Amino acid sequence: MQKLKVCELFAGVGGFRLGLESTDHYKVVWSNQWEPSTKTQHASLVYEARFGSDNHSNHNIEEVPTDEIPDHDILVGGFPCQDYSVATSLKNSKGLLGKKGVLWWSIHRILTEKKNKPKYLFLENVDRLLKSPSNQRGRDFAIMLRSLSDLGYAVEWRVINAAEYGMPQRRRRVFFLAYHKSTQLFKSIQKTGPKDWLLMDGTIATAFPVGETTENLQHFTLDKDLVSISQHFNDKKGLSPFQNTGVCVDGNVTTFKTTPSYDGARTLLSHILEKDNIDPELFIDDTELEKWAYLKGAKKEIRKTVAGFEYHYSEGGMVFPDALDQPSRTIITGEGGKSPSRFKHVVQTSKGLRRLTPIELERLNMFPDNHTLLEGIPDAKRAFFMGNALVVGIVERIGSTLFRKLSQIEESF
Repeated sequence: MQKLKVCELFAGVGGFRLGLESTDHYKVVWSNQWEPSTKTQHASLVYEARFGSDNHSNHNIEEVPTDEIPDHDILVGGFPCQDYSVATSLKNSKGLLGKKGVLWWSIHRILTEKKNKPKYLFLENVDRLLKSPSNQRGRDFAIMLRSLSDLGYAVEWRVINAAEYGMPQRRRRVFFLAYHKSTQLFKSIQKTGPKDWLLMDGTIATAFPVGETTENLQHFTLDKDLVSISQHFNDKKGLSPFQNTGVCVDGNVTTFKTTPSYDGARTLLSHILEKDNIDPELFIDDTELEKWAYLKGAKKEIRKTVAGFEYHYSEGGMVFPDALDQPSRTIITGEGGKSPSRFKHVVQTSKGLRRLTPIELERLNMFPDNHTLLEGIPDAKRAFFMGNALVVGIVERIGSTLFRKLSQIEESF
């Protein structure tokens, strides 16, 4: 079976590409990375330094004509989590318009306008997507599922915590695969049935096994009118109906809660630490320890707003320094910089307490060492990249499993 041609959107510094191309079954034929809030396109510079500038776009994807994007087998990307509400177009009664600047609709536009639609989609987002926005829990995901159904795709999803499958970081993200109705995998879901697909036979279940459970099992059909979903889905402000596992075929949703099944080796924070040549700037001065301990500690105190209003503030304590005998906490975009912070990682070493190095942050996302090292890119920006990145090992495992399933299908015909 030939390599699958990949279009990588919202590419960042190339996490999807690293994971897929490491399997030797995929080839990225076009990529796009654009950061609207910065003049210097740091992530795109790193991407081009690692993979080359051929067929790479550093332009606003909303303004890139679809005919400039080559045909591909699979579209991948970790798109931003935003408000996906839709509204009717008064000037064009044929269509629906998403809010400007909402990048999900750029994916939708490509899928709509492409004559040769990609057969597969492999997307990633923060797990709160399943329950956003707060006033209509699950509405945004419902819009995505309904719009993909309208375009002829079946969708399966799972919230995966990388550390629960032996990887070095406790990072929860929702991953979803979509299969076009022209594919055998679309037909396989219909033949197998949603429950068995999600528990045993599906691509994600094969890559990341789960226990035999269907807690909070729900079946429901999404309204065919996207505007109606946007305005009325779960407007009673209940809990989101979308659990951490599910599938949607022809607008019919099956979803339930699963638990991971894994008994293999585990990567701990101590396993990824560098031993030598640590930048002295990363060590915490004794004069700052009290500030770090305060920010990390439990609090019950009275605070005052700018307007002078007093209120009670409380939060629980965090492990300080970070536990070396556990997988790491989630990296956030604010990981870099010297200033004390509640959320930055701090580890105990023989030479004192210190923050994590850029290489260690890369290792927590399973990137190659110094993947983000480039002249003119400060360490704080390298940390920001990793706060935005995904765990490459998850992409690699799902990508390998998908290709293997497709190869088995091809051999059976």
